[in-house]
Amino acid sequence: MEEEFFTKRTDLSALNTAVETIKQTLAQVIIGQQEMIDLLIAGILADGHLLIEGVPGVAKTLSAKLVAKCIDATFSRIQFTPDLMPSDVLGTAIFNPKTADFEFKRGPIFGHVILVDEINRAPAKTQSALFEVMEERQITMDGMCYKMDDPFIVLATQNPIEQEGTYRLPEAQLDRFLFKIEVGYPSLVEETQILAKHHHQRTEERVQAIKSILNAEQITQYRKLVKELHVEDKLLEFVAKIVYQTRNHKSLFLGGSPRSSLAIINSAKAIAAMNSRDFVTPDDITKVVLPVLRHRIMLTPEKEMEGVTPDDVLKQIIRNIEIPR
Repeated sequence: MEEEFFTKRTDLSALNTAVETIKQTLAQVIIGQQEMIDLLIAGILADGHLLIEGVPGVAKTLSAKLVAKCIDATFSRIQFTPDLMPSDVLGTAIFNPKTADFEFKRGPIFGHVILVDEINRAPAKTQSALFEVMEERQITMDGMCYKMDDPFIVLATQNPIEQEGTYRLPEAQLDRFLFKIEVGYPSLVEETQILAKHHHQRTEERVQAIKSILNAEQITQYRKLVKELHVEDKLLEFVAKIVYQTRNHKSLFLGGSPRSSLAIINSAKAIAAMNSRDFVTPDDITKVVLPVLRHRIMLTPEKEMEGVTPDDVLKQIIRNIEIPR
């Protein structure tokens, strides 16, 4: 009876093997940035879209391409520019003289893994083309509905520093990203390792050597396993308290929505699965609060002028809530 009690409810061995293989594969090219890699994998397992933000040259696009390369699925890359039109992303109807009718030519958004590079360089009308497809996994064109294949993952990058020729993403679009992953500079030791590795073997050669680890069917299967993980009621209440506090905090003009509460739970389950656990702990939740909420809340103008960041406020909120044990 005791053996049955301690038996894991969900077998995560295959998932853990795949996760470790992906981490080791990415480590062949990416030095450091462990938090970014963990969140990229967690986002895929939690069935979410990911926004990667950082200054140029910190391997945002490279990391997204490598994650896509680890997945045996169709991959598209869209470089957002100020002159990009919605039809360049979604597709357009083209007249076929043979049939004397219009046929829909699918755009690059149709694929399993979509890399949107410099997403904040396209104007609002093009960014809005992603609204329906990111949330409902479909597009509507000329009265016809076209479903996306499963899995469907959008990996977007943006530069937070440069303002020339960029357009701020609307809150409604930001809310559709599961995580906003902030990528910083490497440490001195890590940068030395980057230079040494590049000196001995070019990055392009190491990227070409990477083979796919997961296929689309396996990702769908692992996502089902992640959804089955156990979450205690007291942890659900813990998440609700965190999000509720963002709506009533004096430093915030806009708090998190119920969608952000669900995002915290789903991504905490993914983190737990990546750590070989079929149950969620408070640490899993606190680990994902910042990447889930930092792009969903807005500071008051006074706090922005004081140099306060969303992460500062979120850390304060977590400190002020009793963590369940």
